[in-house]
Parts: sequence; C-alpha cells; structure tokens
Amino acid sequence: MNPSPEQALAQLEIETPSWGYGDSGTRFATFQQAGRPRDVFERLEDAAEVHRLTGCAPAVALHFPWDRVDDLGALRDHATALGLRIGAVNPNLFQDADYKLGSITHTDERVRSKAVAHLLECVQIASELGSTAQSLWFADGTNYPGQGDLIARRHRMIDALAQVYAALPREQEMLVEYKLFEPAFYATDLADWGSALLVCQKLGERARVLVDLGHHAQGVNIEQIVAFLDDEGRLGGFHFNNRKYADDDLIVGSVNPFELFLIFVELARMAVLPRLTIDQAHNVEAKVEAMVLSVVNIQEAYAKALLVDRDALADAQSANDVLGAHEVLLDAYRSDVRPRCARVRAGAGAAEDPVAALRASGYVEKTISERGATAAVAGGWGQ
Repeated sequence: MNPSPEQALAQLEIETPSWGYGDSGTRFATFQQAGRPRDVFERLEDAAEVHRLTGCAPAVALHFPWDRVDDLGALRDHATALGLRIGAVNPNLFQDADYKLGSITHTDERVRSKAVAHLLECVQIASELGSTAQSLWFADGTNYPGQGDLIARRHRMIDALAQVYAALPREQEMLVEYKLFEPAFYATDLADWGSALLVCQKLGERARVLVDLGHHAQGVNIEQIVAFLDDEGRLGGFHFNNRKYADDDLIVGSVNPFELFLIFVELARMAVLPRLTIDQAHNVEAKVEAMVLSVVNIQEAYAKALLVDRDALADAQSANDVLGAHEVLLDAYRSDVRPRCARVRAGAGAAEDPVAALRASGYVEKTISERGATAAVAGGWGQ
C-alpha cells in the first residue's frame, strides 16, 4: 500500500552542508557574521538546531579539508550525540595552488596523483565517519580555445575516477556533479548532465549523477533532466539552492518556487527519494535561519507534489488535453500545504513554525555570546 501524503512527507530527509554554516562571500569579499561556528563541531551544533526545528534534517554533508579534525571518531561521536549522522563527504580539489590548471585532468602526473590521493583519503574518511557517499565536483576546465586537448583531459579524468571507484567500499556510492561554467569559462571538463552520465556509465552502477540547481544555462528544463536520469537509474542526488542569473546559491525556492515544485513532481514518482542536500552560500542572510527556511521550502514543495492527482494527470495526457494536464499540476501547486507541513513537523517533535521558533528560542543570541561577535580568523568559505 502506498503511503499517504502525510506519511510520505514525514519520511522526507534532507542533508544540510557544514560549509553553509560558516562564513561565505563573493569573489570580492568573505563576510564575517556574529556567532559563526569556529570549527566543525560547532557547525554540527548549528545543524542540530536546524534538525530540532524542522524534524527532517538529520544528516550533515562535510567538506575536506575544511572539516579536517585530528580525531574522526570524536567527530562521529559528537554528531551522534547531537542526533545527527554524517552525510556525503565532499573532497576539495579547487583551492590548492597545484590545481590552478586542473586536478584530475592536469597534464602533470604529479598533480593528478596528488588529487587522486586526496580522493582516496576522503574514501577512508567516509568509512570512519559512517558516510555512504563521495560527492565529487571538479573545477577542472579551460579558459581559452586551444588551451588543452579536450579528449586527452577527459581520458585523464576517467582514469583517475576509475581508480577511486575501484577503492570504494560496497556501502559507498560516487556522486558525480557537473557545472556549465565557472571557474572554467571556455570548457568545463564535466559541463552537463550528459557528460556526467557518460562518465558514470563507464565507472559502474554505484556511480550516479548529482544535480546542482545552479549549474545550468538559463532556462534549462531541470525536471526533464531529473526524469531522464531517474529513468536510467542514475539520479544520485541534488545540491538544492536557487538562482536568478548563474550559480547564485540563494535560498531554495526563493526565486523560482514553481521550478522546485516541478522537480518534486518528478521525484515524487520514485519509490525512494535520492540524496537531497542543500548547497548554499548565505552571504548576507543569518546562517541558521536561512538554512531553516530552505528546509521548510523543500518540505512545502514536496508536500505540494504529493497532492498531484496522478490518475487525472495521466488521463489528461492520454487524451492530449494540453491545458487540462497543466491545470492538474497548478491545482496541486496552488494548495496551501503549510498546515499539513506544520502537523508533520509537530508529529516529529519539531516546531510548527520553525523560523518563528528559532527567533523566539534565543539560540542565535546564545551562539553570539559563546562564540563571539566577530570571527577571530578570516578564512575561506565554510571555514
């Protein structure tokens, strides 16, 4: 028997990113906020507050070396004590000076070996933390025509990823992310879902595509990509955010909530949801509140998608009733699901209104008091 919409909504789980709780910024500046976490342990504490308020964010994705610690066991224990688990592990292959002209696609074998060593290190880190996924995004690409041999770069990339895939324990999967441009502006080595899918098909069944909502050209039909990848059994997960122009990393659903709904219309057809991770840069927003609002927006989009009358939609599609089919979706999208989401959260022991509860809780004031009004050391994103 299929679960009811409320039962399905109650099973929703979202990963929040450790780096989303630290300072971030633009190419021009990194902005410090009062009460920002000083280490990964405090980032987990902020994530635990988001989970307490929303009831559906029990996992935290980590980024290495941003989240490096001397004792991984202590980090795992801290997460467990907070009622959390470790989500996907994200290696960093874009900040080291050696990677200026590429990491796993670099012409220099020394640089490629260094990059592969870090990827393998993250496989071991994931094992020690109980993580079940490697989430891979590469800045590799070229800025000018003729700068690199496009096919040779692709072959080096596949060779490197094959080494990592061969080392994956059975409980881990590889999520391969793509991005149209930035920081590479002429040719990104993994530029779109097709190039990522082809790589995954070469690697094996536990290699799947990760879709970041900000990594496409304007107007791309992301829900169609979702449908096609699901049909191929290769939809690994999401990095949820929203965009107005490019990879803006805005709060989920803040600019185009209808697109978010349509993505969940496709996801709601699946027997099991893929990994759903938030990936945002909260540059001017309060960090914890921004994350809470993103989680709430995801909950509401999924709740609306669960209300779609699938039989009526199929009938209209079969009858070529163009507007009738469209209006079936609009009927669900226009539904006020806030009371239903509030009931589900309350049933999980969370807040009916998470944003209001956060503002009334004193949590932000407490973190400012304990951690300081300004950061002691400036750093990169997530630090």
